[in-house]
Amino acid sequence: MRPAGAYAAASARFRGALTFRAAVFRIAADRHEREAKALLGEGFAGIASSDRWWAYDYLDAERRQFCWAHLVRDFTAHSEGLGAQKEFGVAGLEITKRLFAAWEECRWDADRARLGERIGPLKAELRALLEEAARKSARNRRHRTFAKNLLKRWPALWTFASVPGVEPTNNHAERGLRGAVIYRKLSLGSQSERGEHTIERLLSASVTCRLQRRSLFAYLADVLTAKARGDPIPLLT
Repeated sequence: MRPAGAYAAASARFRGALTFRAAVFRIAADRHEREAKALLGEGFAGIASSDRWWAYDYLDAERRQFCWAHLVRDFTAHSEGLGAQKEFGVAGLEITKRLFAAWEECRWDADRARLGERIGPLKAELRALLEEAARKSARNRRHRTFAKNLLKRWPALWTFASVPGVEPTNNHAERGLRGAVIYRKLSLGSQSERGEHTIERLLSASVTCRLQRRSLFAYLADVLTAKARGDPIPLLT
């Protein structure tokens, strides 16, 4: 069973929110919090899987799932540092490696109880690592802010371990957004606000049809027929 949630991703201009049956895209000037609210809704009551971009911070940590693929990149960057920063990054990468191994073992049988048992020791290890790194010390100056940020939003790291249907990455949204980004680069976008809205809607319909294994051509034909007859526009539900 899938929860009422969304996988969110953003590029320079595109914003995307995807479930496993629908996609909504917006073209926006920036990645401000107002754009996240416009996309997900200010009173969003599901689970939002995303990166750690500050615009999503209006959501409670319990309603978020940080993307562990992005965390791998962060730990990798720290592992390429020196001294305590390198040690911190290497330790973080080892924890993420074991976390993904536990996920791959448990995801297909959807056994969240067994997943929780596998994740438990990793949570304790990561907590200790972050708390040590968050201490005010000269040796921690290059990774202390990162550690404090994760501790502040600690529940958002582990939603996938207890909520059915939530995954530890937002790869679903990243894949859905990729086609839209490529389209915009090739077409150079639109020169009018009306054109931008048209692109948003067509891309939303296209990806939603793909997720539902429906024919985009058939859906658009139904839309045009309904418009010509004055009937309600068919919904992609």
